Amino acid sequence: MSETAEHTGHHIDVKEFHPRAQAAIHNPKIRKNFRSAMDGLMSKRKTAFEGWDLETLRDLGANVRLRALANLPDLLEQLEKKLTENGIRVHWAVDGDEACRIVRDICKARDAKTVIKGKSMVSEEMELNHYLEEQGIEALESDLGEYIVQLADETPSHIIMPAIHKNTGEISQLLHDKTGTDLSNDVEYLTASARQQLREKFMNADVGVSGVNFAVAETGTLCLVENEGNGRMTTTVPKCHIAVTGIEKVVPSMEDVSALLALLTRSATGQHITTYFNMISGPRKAEELDGPEEVHLVLVDNGRSSIYQDDELLDTLRCIRCGACMNHCPVYTRVGGHAYGTTYPGPIGKILMPHLIGLDEGRHLPSASSLCGACGEVCPVKIPIPDLLVRLRQESVDGDKLHPAKVRGHGAKRSSMEAMIWKGWAWMHASPGIYRFGTGAASKFRALQPSKAGAWTDYRTAPKLAAKTLHQRMKERGQ
Repeated sequence: MSETAEHTGHHIDVKEFHPRAQAAIHNPKIRKNFRSAMDGLMSKRKTAFEGWDLETLRDLGANVRLRALANLPDLLEQLEKKLTENGIRVHWAVDGDEACRIVRDICKARDAKTVIKGKSMVSEEMELNHYLEEQGIEALESDLGEYIVQLADETPSHIIMPAIHKNTGEISQLLHDKTGTDLSNDVEYLTASARQQLREKFMNADVGVSGVNFAVAETGTLCLVENEGNGRMTTTVPKCHIAVTGIEKVVPSMEDVSALLALLTRSATGQHITTYFNMISGPRKAEELDGPEEVHLVLVDNGRSSIYQDDELLDTLRCIRCGACMNHCPVYTRVGGHAYGTTYPGPIGKILMPHLIGLDEGRHLPSASSLCGACGEVCPVKIPIPDLLVRLRQESVDGDKLHPAKVRGHGAKRSSMEAMIWKGWAWMHASPGIYRFGTGAASKFRALQPSKAGAWTDYRTAPKLAAKTLHQRMKERGQ
């Protein structure tokens, strides 16, 4: 593969959202798995915030993120300076392809053949696993959910719980088929078996790759939040650690991390604190007995700079990847994550992915919402998701402002037929005579009105045209 060629990853056609959503809705197993999981997560979140002034904490979290974004260029420079002083090598990537090449080059320089990975949504965004496989480098996920998804040759269906679409029986059958474990519904046995299989991989891996939850500019510290311990193993056992993250994850100080951590753990899994909170500030020092010899940070843009230029869409970059919006979304709960066909599903995916891939490609995403507002009400950093969805719906008609070259002349979503219908509507309403004639004719021939009007009437009764128009009724009353 050439240096400039784009690698082919595990792409799903975003344009096929509706068929996949329909298939999910008619799949009782998916509906049951997601309904059960989402109900549990919502309940845990509610319990975790009991006794807290939640709105004040959300205001604090939102202000921390807004302040960081307002000073993002300066904070990134400060972060690079402190990390370099700490012995961490910083790399900048314009897009996912460049980020993949950076990781490959680091691996090649160390003659690495195996990579063990902690959980990282940015690496999913980069499609790193498939790229490394194409380069002859084995990449194995160590997060249990990601490991299950990898064995099934699937993509994550949730940003916090990647295998949430599978129940215990399905996971047991998968592990039995792929690794030879006994069929069992004992969760502890299945977990222990997976850990045993992964332990040897940790010990023999040449490179560890992880994500980053928060990058602290003041101290040059990479913070990693996790529950399983695989993140700590990934970042300490291999001799080389590569962290990958989006440029928006930087925060000014450790003090800012405390508020965001309190919101993240409670919003994501309903925990007061996760089992592990890792702070990485450099490679192993001479007097230390463990840790990597090299630490690298790859800062990935991949469209984020374009988002940053828009005062309204900038709010998208506040996200701390907790998944609360998904857990409370009635659409996501019914169709699951794979229906969206994107790295980030659910409400946050509906406002983030159109920026990253272009609204023409992701034109169905902003409309995959009831605009109930639940996502905005539970977002721990107060991203106005419903407002941004409305903005993107408007752009799907008027054209994508961030990717104008990628959209058709009449807008990203509007078809030629729809454009013609709306032009006819505007022409009729601009002429009183034509309007009165048209509405009068529609009332007169109302019996010919079809009972079905597209998918909307599959579950609703089509409204009937009035027997008389408003003008006719007013005329009868002598007004």
